[in-house]
Amino acid sequence: MRIMVLTYSVRPRGGVVHAIAVAEALADRGHDVQLVALARTGESLFRRTPVPVRLIRHDPVAEDFDDRIHGMMAAYRDGLREIVLAEGAPDIAHSEDCLSANAALALRDEGVLPHVVRTVHHVDDFTSPSLVACQDRSILDPDLVVCVSAPWVERLREEFGVAAGLVANGVDTARFTPAPDDAARRDARARHGLSGRFTVLTVGGIEPRKGSLTLLEGFARFRDAHPGERPLLVFAGGATLFDYRDERTRFDRRLELLGCAEDVRILGPVADDDLLDLYRAADVFAFPSVKEGFGLAALEAMSCGLPVVATDLEVFRSFLEHERDGLLVPAGDAGRLADALARVARDPDLARRLAAAGPVTARDHGWARSAAQHEDAYAAFLSRRPVETR
Repeated sequence: MRIMVLTYSVRPRGGVVHAIAVAEALADRGHDVQLVALARTGESLFRRTPVPVRLIRHDPVAEDFDDRIHGMMAAYRDGLREIVLAEGAPDIAHSEDCLSANAALALRDEGVLPHVVRTVHHVDDFTSPSLVACQDRSILDPDLVVCVSAPWVERLREEFGVAAGLVANGVDTARFTPAPDDAARRDARARHGLSGRFTVLTVGGIEPRKGSLTLLEGFARFRDAHPGERPLLVFAGGATLFDYRDERTRFDRRLELLGCAEDVRILGPVADDDLLDLYRAADVFAFPSVKEGFGLAALEAMSCGLPVVATDLEVFRSFLEHERDGLLVPAGDAGRLADALARVARDPDLARRLAAAGPVTARDHGWARSAAQHEDAYAAFLSRRPVETR
């Protein structure tokens, strides 16, 4: 099949990581795959890929947020139209987000694309009219919808009346591996200035959905109760389309009130090699999200042998079992989160057990399995779809 995978960004967000990995895994299975992404002038995809990449250039200029979103969708639509008209329509046009989905749906309605497939990773609580409309149309109007976790399949059925299929998420277990030996781990810790400090790592931005304030509160309680560990909290990643300045302001105020400024590092987006280094160098991965489509970063951490403390969400329970390969705590409970961090810090046997279980669990979630499920979903969809005559 000729498959076009569409994503809204070239930055390292979970949906973009998923799009690249699925495209690569489908190409490995013999399909003709290309990746299409929206990028500003001078931007490139955050990591290399053997899959052909087509970048649609757009530099937002509108001050109003909704106008910016509409401008990005229009740019994506127009750029994608040029690609399709020049190269022919693919057998499958698969969007990984609402923005690229809306662009593709516009082209479907024009007759440029025969149909649109959409992965709904999760449903956001948007308030901006442009994003509310973007998300709703991207769920209700595609010709085929799939999700990466069973809870979201059920939620789409209950709240939107959409019968979504299920495809696996995955992790690159050949890349995300534990440090080969203690010396390599010490070197990674030294490179990132973590030597002598118990390091709590999280991946993602300062966002309400990520439970950032709960993590800060829990970390502060853990630090105050265990000063001898010299705890350090590291935020890596966080490139996003959305405006979370209000949450960042709340976070910074709380950071000052808690006296944690010297013990918290906010790195922003990091290079792919640095992310692997951080997974190998940290002591525990904290993922207190209140909503996730799957939790790819947690699976990456586990694959690297990093103990995981996460929110007790149904999507996490699909690959995390409490006490076996992670610790699960109630959403929004900073005290229980602090207790879980302390358990990993003070109980070496527990830390070793969780670290050893993580890569074993991750091996069941390779991208090849995900690609095979995508392939089956495409084939079933195409087999029951009438031949287009327009």
